[in-house]
Amino acid sequence: MPYHRIHLCLAHMSPTGAEQRYIQEAFNTNWIAPLGPNVDAFEEALARHFDRPQGAEKSPVYVAAVSSCTAAIHLSLLLLGVGKDDEVICQSFSFCASSNPVTYCEATPIFVDSEEDTWNMSPELLEEAIKDRIAKTGRKPKAIIVVDLYGMPAKWDEITAISRKYDIPVIEDAANALGSYFKGRSCGTFGDIATLSFNGNKMITTSGGGALICKDEATKKRAIFLATQAKEPYLHYEHETIGYNYRMSNISAGIGRGQMTILEDHINHHKHVHKLYRELFLNTNLTNNTNIFVQDNPNDDFDSNFWLTTILFKQEIDTEAFCLKLDKAGIEARPLWKPMHLQPVYKHAPAFTNGFSEYLFRHGICLPSGPWVTDDDVRYIVEKIKEAIV
Repeated sequence: MPYHRIHLCLAHMSPTGAEQRYIQEAFNTNWIAPLGPNVDAFEEALARHFDRPQGAEKSPVYVAAVSSCTAAIHLSLLLLGVGKDDEVICQSFSFCASSNPVTYCEATPIFVDSEEDTWNMSPELLEEAIKDRIAKTGRKPKAIIVVDLYGMPAKWDEITAISRKYDIPVIEDAANALGSYFKGRSCGTFGDIATLSFNGNKMITTSGGGALICKDEATKKRAIFLATQAKEPYLHYEHETIGYNYRMSNISAGIGRGQMTILEDHINHHKHVHKLYRELFLNTNLTNNTNIFVQDNPNDDFDSNFWLTTILFKQEIDTEAFCLKLDKAGIEARPLWKPMHLQPVYKHAPAFTNGFSEYLFRHGICLPSGPWVTDDDVRYIVEKIKEAIV
């Protein structure tokens, strides 16, 4: 008899019903249209999460809530002046939402492969790509988009040093990394601008939504201006700039306000699930001499939220077929990202590769890790993975 369905990361509402209370407030006060008190309060709650000592310094942030993380990345590129014929360095091992907004700006993505410790952008290849594009085009790339993938912080000391050396701003895609830290500093505070996702499968959700994390109030105000159709301050509708309908609604923000009350609980649960997976897989030798590696923090500088637990098989497997086997057992698992430099839509984009993201794609899968995943679920998943390797 099939086990109950175990999802990767299913949305989980607060046990106190805080989300419903904030939504009901919006209905009671007729704040149904975009914007309203929930949007302001959600932005303030997010800012308080990040407005804490970051390493040795206290670094305030300014948050603008928008309709998606993709919208947030697009706005970030516009704020940095990215336009037609510019080049933007992007992490290849990621979801397409990290690079697609570059094409919205009529710019060209330049893909950079991963390093083996965090699976995020390789600092060595990043600098190689910058030097190459300067030599070939006479211009440096306009921006760098770095992803804290699956919640794992990137190598921020090295990446920040390179960005400063060449004076190229960084957009930190922290869609997966709310509640992750590098050297005690929150992911989402390393880029010149950072972005968050509140999709239904993220650490917290607003059903759909995202946010920009800005270093100053002027940048936040400009982001909001662009996200609300770039309306000039007149009673009539006056537009000198192309704008976008990217602002978060008051209803969605009400969900987000409630979710902030259980953010730490969600983070702790994801870490607990990861630890249990690691313990159960430790020294696991399987019948066909295949063993399993669970991605972990490289050292004490890294503190991932482990949004998803990811594993690698020592030997190459058909990850699609393997995930289908698990699906029949009621387990939602997915292959790791297919690198962007292998995607047909980007076949002509320049890429600086070392083969590691391709290795990850051929050898790895993501495992259920969300708030609904129980210890018994994890034990069941591990047993089914062992059975599936024959």
